[in-house]
Amino acid sequence: MKPQLLNSFPALIGFLILIIFFLAGCSKQVEADYYGSYSSRDYDSNTAPATQKPYRIKGKKYYPIPDANGFSQTGIASWYGKKFHGRKTSNGETYNMYAMTAAHKTLPMETWVEVHNLENGQKIRVRINDRGPFVRGRIIDLSYTGAKKIGIADKGTAKVRVTALGSAVSYAKNSRTPIKFKPMDYWKGNFSVQVGAFKSFANAQNYRDMLARSYQNAHMVTYEDYRGRFYRVRIGHFSNANDAMQFSDRIVERGLFKSAFPVGE
Repeated sequence: MKPQLLNSFPALIGFLILIIFFLAGCSKQVEADYYGSYSSRDYDSNTAPATQKPYRIKGKKYYPIPDANGFSQTGIASWYGKKFHGRKTSNGETYNMYAMTAAHKTLPMETWVEVHNLENGQKIRVRINDRGPFVRGRIIDLSYTGAKKIGIADKGTAKVRVTALGSAVSYAKNSRTPIKFKPMDYWKGNFSVQVGAFKSFANAQNYRDMLARSYQNAHMVTYEDYRGRFYRVRIGHFSNANDAMQFSDRIVERGLFKSAFPVGE
């Protein structure tokens, strides 16, 4: 009997190690399923725009502003063309180098801006539909046509002043250029706080039911993309993003949730 015990002991140890690794892997999977991975892909048309969420490029974090009212900025403008023509922009459109559009790091998408070339006095109006430029010292990337109209295309860059106009509400009949604008404000609306994202409907439902005992408006929202179907769990009800943001920060700071962020309903 003793020789058999000695022979089986390494196998027993190996089996126990496998169990430990299996349980560790399970715990990681539960955590990932429980909290989700809050990337910009987790936002859809029923939530706050993905383009309004903070993002990181080359180690630097950028915070899109919710309100472009009174925005003015002076710096270097550049332009981008053929290399990006036909690719997707940050707001999901297809980039057209011949359209009057531009990329900005923090202005809300669909904001129309006036770009004044301070070197030659020429001005244009372009719509923000992309993020960038991520080159130090540059504040806006114009489409090829926009750059050409204010004399930047050949030179490559120029010093400009960017002034936010808002979202377009009416256009000139002949040129279809915008002539009237309204302020853009992502602060007001119907908001809640997302605290979990599950692949399992049962897990999401149980979590929602548990939260309903302590929080108002605990509910689930279904979302699908190329990764599959997700069940998002949200709590609270707020009439502006600022209150929702303060609430989400507070519950994370208190250790009540590992992650939480405001979303528009």
